[in-house]
Amino acid sequence: MSRGSRTSNTGYAVGWAGTILKTYNGGSTWAVQSVGTSKHLLSLCFTDANTGYAVGNYGIIIKTNDAGLSWDTLSGGTTNTLNSVFFTNASNGYIVSGATIYKTINSGASWTAIPTDITCALNSVFFTDDNTGYAVGSMPYSGAIIKTINAGASWILISSPAYELSSVFFPNQDTGYVSGLNGIILKTVNGGTNWITESSGTNQQLKSIYFPSGNVGYAVGTVGTILKTINGGSTWTPSPSGTWVDFQSAYFTDGNTGSVVGSYGSILKTTNGGGYPVELNDLSSKSNTLKIYPNPSSTEITIQTSETPTKSQLSISNLSGQELIIRQITQPKTQIDISRLHRGVYFVRLTSDKTVATGKIIRQ
Repeated sequence: MSRGSRTSNTGYAVGWAGTILKTYNGGSTWAVQSVGTSKHLLSLCFTDANTGYAVGNYGIIIKTNDAGLSWDTLSGGTTNTLNSVFFTNASNGYIVSGATIYKTINSGASWTAIPTDITCALNSVFFTDDNTGYAVGSMPYSGAIIKTINAGASWILISSPAYELSSVFFPNQDTGYVSGLNGIILKTVNGGTNWITESSGTNQQLKSIYFPSGNVGYAVGTVGTILKTINGGSTWTPSPSGTWVDFQSAYFTDGNTGSVVGSYGSILKTTNGGGYPVELNDLSSKSNTLKIYPNPSSTEITIQTSETPTKSQLSISNLSGQELIIRQITQPKTQIDISRLHRGVYFVRLTSDKTVATGKIIRQ
């Protein structure tokens, strides 16, 4: 799963292989939408309750006019990967890809490519009004923050921080935040003229940053990282996620209620401002909890599932995603020898035709 977007009760999440999920009840259950593409979707944006856009690899752009019941493919004139989409109003929208900004002024019917003339690879775009916008990403050997004040007609480089940037968000016209590799969080209070480095307390990649209010904000990233600030970014505190998956996006309707989405179809929801998560859903919206014991272990573990597996595959991966152990599983309880693994943390994934269950182990 990748990006998420939602109101108080209705929300959407997009991900690999053309996956779009929708919830009508604030994330308690999710339904798969019929999309008509198998291309990976990386970002989405809704301009009203019915009209939304999603973009992804191989230049895919799809649009819905009926709140996700059906999606039509639009032509963007490119086969490049489209990383982020943002609409300032019902007509005007922007997509970033590489060093190019694609703009529409007719609700996606046609798109114009605007080269930035900056050697960069852009990951995220955000506008504070119809004319003023920001995009972030990377340049050779540094990050990149670029800005437009003329509705995307031209862009200038305003900062090149030390690390690649993944996300940009402005809670108001002047105050904005960016996040990225090595736990970097930067803040501006003057529309991007100056940027201050905030101490995040982590070296994980922070892939998404979101502020539901001026002082309350969240940043999420790799290895289950969720950070929260209540003082406008002066300090950041880890929030327990209960999982080790990589989070891609966060969206909050207020300071307490929000969702984060990530790998393996993970969707977490909180109603208590980032305390222990209310629930963890997989793509099937069906509980399939793994029991792993003893954990930690140095020799052998037992992995137990609540259902009898059918055509299921069990894999154990390191933090880089490399699969080190792969087994076909036909019984609810399986013993695995982990004595040859190096000491550290590993991911466990059980995949069947309809469900994905995940867990983690510690090799002592």
